[in-house]
Amino acid sequence: MEKKSLILIVDDEAYFREIFSKKLMAEGFDIGTAENGKDAIEKAKQLKPDLVLMDVKMAEMDGVEALMKIKEGQETKNMKVAFLTSFGNPEEDVHNLSPRYSKEMGAVGYIRKTDDLDSLVSKVKELV
Repeated sequence: MEKKSLILIVDDEAYFREIFSKKLMAEGFDIGTAENGKDAIEKAKQLKPDLVLMDVKMAEMDGVEALMKIKEGQETKNMKVAFLTSFGNPEEDVHNLSPRYSKEMGAVGYIRKTDDLDSLVSKVKELV
């Protein structure tokens, strides 16, 4: 039996965690969730996910800071992290989440929350 890939979904909005979790579980992924950057760092250490989907804008600790902490950790430094953003065009937004910027920060890319869920699944499969 093939091991399912584990995806850690980090978002301070329960709605997005729930929708993304349901869709990815239906596609055969195991799911963990965290509601802020601090929680994400702890869950990443515990769960050792195959991919972390990290919201950028969160109150407790934003996604960029959480990514940097994950990359600093000995046991998590090689973990794949992709940013989740609700900004319209990541190449033009204020957070400058262009593919180049995402990679410079240590992320494997970014996914727009506003894309349809099938696109989300395709991107996750590509990144895992």
